[in-house]
Amino acid sequence: MKRVPMRSAVLTLAACCIAGEAAAQSSVTVYGRINTALEYSSASTATDGTHLGGTGRLTNNRSVFGLRGEEDLGGTLKAIWQIESNVSLDTGQGQIAGRNDRIGLQGKAGTFFMGHWQTPYTVSTMGYDPYYPTTAGYMALIGNGSASSSDNVQDTSSFDRRQKNIIVYQTPSFAGFSGSAAWGINEEKLTVPRNPGLYSFSAAYDNGPLNVALAYEIHQNYQVKGRNDDAMKAGVSYRFPSTTVALLYERLHYRTATGDLTRNGYYASLVQKLGPGSVKLGFALASNGTGNATETVGFFRSGADTGATQVTIGYDYPLSKRTTLFAYYSRIDNKKNAIYDFAINELGVSAGADPQTFALGMRHFF
Repeated sequence: MKRVPMRSAVLTLAACCIAGEAAAQSSVTVYGRINTALEYSSASTATDGTHLGGTGRLTNNRSVFGLRGEEDLGGTLKAIWQIESNVSLDTGQGQIAGRNDRIGLQGKAGTFFMGHWQTPYTVSTMGYDPYYPTTAGYMALIGNGSASSSDNVQDTSSFDRRQKNIIVYQTPSFAGFSGSAAWGINEEKLTVPRNPGLYSFSAAYDNGPLNVALAYEIHQNYQVKGRNDDAMKAGVSYRFPSTTVALLYERLHYRTATGDLTRNGYYASLVQKLGPGSVKLGFALASNGTGNATETVGFFRSGADTGATQVTIGYDYPLSKRTTLFAYYSRIDNKKNAIYDFAINELGVSAGADPQTFALGMRHFF
């Protein structure tokens, strides 16, 4: 009989234990997105004469590294979890669990989870924008900026947001119909006197090439105690054999200490297959801000010449199913009193300046 060394026996036992633990876990998936571009960005002279000039830069378009898994609990019930982290290839920085993170349950009655996640309002139409999430994303005008990670007091302007301390319920799909509701828990009532909170809702019909989306979100006591901000949007997209089109309308309403501030926004996109890749076109329009509020909230304020448009055009060239080269040009045209800027990788423009960027980049999914 051959004698097994004690060290080998210990290692074998440890390997068996690890294998047993892995078998108990139904599945674990490692995934990610690396999305980086070389850009040349500039802005025209502002209304006050300020000229920002142009600059070359390497930009990170929210690259991610993540782990997610599920465990069968019997019947249709599963335990689900996800830990998603920020990765910045341009600077070498990152943050563990800085993006969509959750733990919860999934079954025939739907999905319920808690953690750090994008709101139903945000998720409902982000697929309408072929440049989400890049410098050229529609969040410059739609949603009034982008909060990659926020609570109820850190960012009080953006309706495109990933919310800390959130609870989410997603219904199953019934003949193409589905819905989602979320509560951004008002933990900040212990640190600020106005008891802020978030409530977000969405409904969708998704059947074959047609998608219809409705969303509504309330920001309770965000600007001032006793007054709530809200936003609503409605969108539709349709996928033809070689063409996809999308249309979106949004209305934002802030209630500040000095009064009300409202604004309408519109967005349209077209993705057309051309050769091995696709031409992508996006157009956004923000109307003048209206109301008697004197504050600037995010990118806009009330008054004449406070609107803007954004046009983006580009081409994606796939090298494989997971790797793509891309190029795009995006420009925001501000009226003389408007201060819209890119929501991701912003330049910091003054009123009336028109930011623009040309990008050459590479994107890989794993």
